[in-house]
Amino acid sequence: MREVVLAAAAFGAMEPITAATHRFVMHGPGMALHRSHHRRHHGRWERNDAFPVMFAGLVCIALWLGFHEPQLGDLVPIGLGITAYGAAYALVHDVYIHHRLRWFRERHVPGLEHLAAAHELHHRFGGPPYGMLLPVVPRRLRSGQRVAAVPRP
Repeated sequence: MREVVLAAAAFGAMEPITAATHRFVMHGPGMALHRSHHRRHHGRWERNDAFPVMFAGLVCIALWLGFHEPQLGDLVPIGLGITAYGAAYALVHDVYIHHRLRWFRERHVPGLEHLAAAHELHHRFGGPPYGMLLPVVPRRLRSGQRVAAVPRP
């Protein structure tokens, strides 16, 4: 039961961690890679894809340590929770919203449309919301007030 709680807690913690990473790393020092995601591109891959590869690498290291060092065993359920969040994020963001696979090109899932609309605000203005599965849309954007576009580097 402890392992299930750890995995669920890790999954839940990933939304604020992801939002903060998106805001302060990707829209900060990591913008050289992330910029590719905010521009139209042709082809299957973009420079921004380096981020999930790096994050997955860190989780793989944590899982390896959890499996091989008994005192670090809690890293296994934590790593599984993070991996489950990463899979959900990829399905919503890359597959559903950005149509990087053809699965949802002609389909609209009502619960996911809210997430797509919030993410579209992020792309339009270059600012919040930075989260993905539970995006916090600023009140001024929810109320339809005109917001000046944030210049994109």
